[in-house]
Amino acid sequence: MTYNIDVNLVNTSRLSEIDFDNIPFGRVFSDHIFIADYYDGAWRDLRIAPYQPLSLNPATAVLHYSQTIFEGMKVMANPEGTPLLFRPEMHAKRLNRSAQRMAMPDVPEELFMQALYELIGIDHKWIPSGAESALYVRPVMVANDPYIGVRPAETYKFIIFTAPVGAYYSKPVKLTTLDKYVRAVKGGTGFAKAGGNYAASLLPQREAQEMGFDQVMWLDSEEKKYIHECGTMNLFFIIDGKVITPSTEEGTILEGITRERFIHILRDSGYTVEERPITIQEVIAASENGTLQDMFGAGTAAVVASVELFHHHGTTYKLPPVEERLISKQLKLDLNNLRSGKVTDKFGWTHPLKVLQEVI
Repeated sequence: MTYNIDVNLVNTSRLSEIDFDNIPFGRVFSDHIFIADYYDGAWRDLRIAPYQPLSLNPATAVLHYSQTIFEGMKVMANPEGTPLLFRPEMHAKRLNRSAQRMAMPDVPEELFMQALYELIGIDHKWIPSGAESALYVRPVMVANDPYIGVRPAETYKFIIFTAPVGAYYSKPVKLTTLDKYVRAVKGGTGFAKAGGNYAASLLPQREAQEMGFDQVMWLDSEEKKYIHECGTMNLFFIIDGKVITPSTEEGTILEGITRERFIHILRDSGYTVEERPITIQEVIAASENGTLQDMFGAGTAAVVASVELFHHHGTTYKLPPVEERLISKQLKLDLNNLRSGKVTDKFGWTHPLKVLQEVI
C-alpha cells in the first residue's frame, strides 16, 4: 500500500550552519520532520514539514501518564553516496510490540517504511561522513488526548525526525550495580521502548555517576543476582572463548536490534553464542580466575561500548585492555562496514534509499 504524504520543504536548508567535524550527540536536528495524527481509528494527515516545535495542550495525556514509545536507528551512506537503512523492518515490528504493551495503536509497517524512505530521501545530505558518525533516526509516538483521566488515549501523534551524530561514547565505560534500584520486573514493560523506562533510570544513573561510574549494570528484581542490561544497552560477555548474553525470554530485557545482529554475525563466524541467564557471581568468578576476556554493551547509539571495569558490593573488577579485545573490535568494524556499504551485504540487511528531493 502506498500512502499520500504531503510534503512541505524548507525554503533554505540549515546545512551550511553545521560543523560536521564536531557534532554533539542528539543536539543538532535535520531540516524536516514527519508527522501523522491518529484519530477516529486511523492514521491521518500524513505530512513532511520543516522541523518544528509541537504545540501541546497542558492536559495532553502524554504529559501526565507517560504513554509514549520510541525507536532509534542509524543511516549511513555507501561509498557512492547512497543512503542505507539498516534492518528498518525490525524497528517497525519492535515499535508495534511496544505500542501493544502500552495500549497504543500499531503503525502499519508500510507507513513506517514509506515515511522513513521519504524523510531520509529528502534530508540525505545531513548524513555525516565521519567514521564514527551517522544520521540518527528517532521515530516516536505520544498520546495526544487533552484529557485528565487514567485510560488509554484515543488520539496520538507519530513523528519521525533525524539528527546527525558523532560517537556516543568516547572511551570505555565503568559500570556499577545498585541493589536498591531495578530497571524492570516480570510482567512489566522492560521489553518495550517506553519513555517511562528511561525516566526511571535517570536517578540511578546520576547516583552511579556521582560514585565515579558511567552507567548502572542492572540486576533482576527478585534475587538481585541475574544481570539484565547496562544503562540503555544490552550486555555481552566473553568467558573462556564463549560469548554469553542475557536471554530476553522473560520480557524484562529489550530485544536489541544490534544485539540480534551481533549474535547472527558471531554465529556466522563460528563462535559459540549462549543466550541464557547469567549471574553477577559467574562474571565475578570469571574475572577472578582470568577467563573473563571481554565485556561490552551493544546498542544502536554506541554500537559497541567496551567495559573498562565493573563494581559490585564494594569490590571493583577490571577487564583486560581494550586493545586486546579482538572479537568486539571486529564486531563493531563488521557492523559499521555493513551499515556503510563498505562490504558486500550477504545477509540482506541494508536497504538503499533513493534521493527524492533537493533543498538548496
